[in-house]
Amino acid sequence: MSDGPVTRRTPRLSHLLPLGIFLALAAVFLTRLISGEDPSAIPSVLVGKAAPDFALPALDGLMREGAPLPGFDSGALRGKISLVNVFASWCGPCREEHPLLERLAGDARLQLLGINYKDVPENARRFLGELGNPYAAVGVDDNGRTAIDWGVYGVPETFLVGPDGVIRRKFIGPLSEQAIAEVLLPEIAALAAGK
Repeated sequence: MSDGPVTRRTPRLSHLLPLGIFLALAAVFLTRLISGEDPSAIPSVLVGKAAPDFALPALDGLMREGAPLPGFDSGALRGKISLVNVFASWCGPCREEHPLLERLAGDARLQLLGINYKDVPENARRFLGELGNPYAAVGVDDNGRTAIDWGVYGVPETFLVGPDGVIRRKFIGPLSEQAIAEVLLPEIAALAAGK
């Protein structure tokens, strides 16, 4: 045994680094937790910007009142309040929100437009034939390119577009009664009033 002085070792920076990382992550999680923000909300860089340029063909064989229902392009979003809904027949949540879209289609202040995403035309026609067709036009996005341009993460997604062609709001997932009553309808009313 040595009777010499005892030396203390100071912790190296590499030993403190994991603790620092842990504290930083804990601060981020705590901030998100107490902020009151919806943790499932994913911001869209397109909100507040003009809708992307696109041109979608009609869904072959889709009829309304004996006439073929048209596809649409970005020009259709000018001059009217538009609700653009991205849907597919294979999407379970799309079925869930469909009755709400049927109700919204009756709102004379807006036009409801559908983007049929990566779907089989026969299945899409059957889906709309079975559940009803709330759309004024349905464009087919068979390769998903337009959905990518719109920043779609998955279906369903719905975009509120002002008469100036600017995206005002993005809804990820199926629309709910609460989202319609508390967010969508007040924004439609503001747009209709010219705000």
